[in-house]
Amino acid sequence: MDEYIRTYGRRLFGLCLHLCRSRSEAEELYQDTWLRLLEQWARYDPSQPFEPWAARVCVNLYRDRLRRLRRQVTVLAFPSWEEQDRALAQAPSPEAEDYSPLHQALARLPDRLRLPVILYYFAGHDIRETARMLGLPEGTVKSQLARARDQLRRWLTDESEL
Repeated sequence: MDEYIRTYGRRLFGLCLHLCRSRSEAEELYQDTWLRLLEQWARYDPSQPFEPWAARVCVNLYRDRLRRLRRQVTVLAFPSWEEQDRALAQAPSPEAEDYSPLHQALARLPDRLRLPVILYYFAGHDIRETARMLGLPEGTVKSQLARARDQLRRWLTDESEL
């Protein structure tokens, strides 16, 4: 496993950073992903590339976290998840200074559009791998990427929106 961590760890951590809104969340997701990969090692098919399998495990863990957070019965100070996301995106944080306008716009996308963009453009997976990781048909991934590009283009051409 050490060899896999040395070979793929940096890119996997980059994926975690793109998925999560903070470095501490990304670090936690990264550690949880490697633990899950170790637990599921018997399921890994060595005839298949390791990185897409690891990325799919990471994305699934991320989605599970989102589902758990949304199911928690807590009193929120926001009327909706969108309001909460908007407030969190505007809250000052040390990482916010490092984000380019593209990363800021990307963070505003809903997860169904953001995840394909991250996997395809940032993690370098092709359409087929991205579709497999997300459990979606290739055509759906292509249309989500097109919608995400259109939305990002609108936001980035009107920088007053950001």
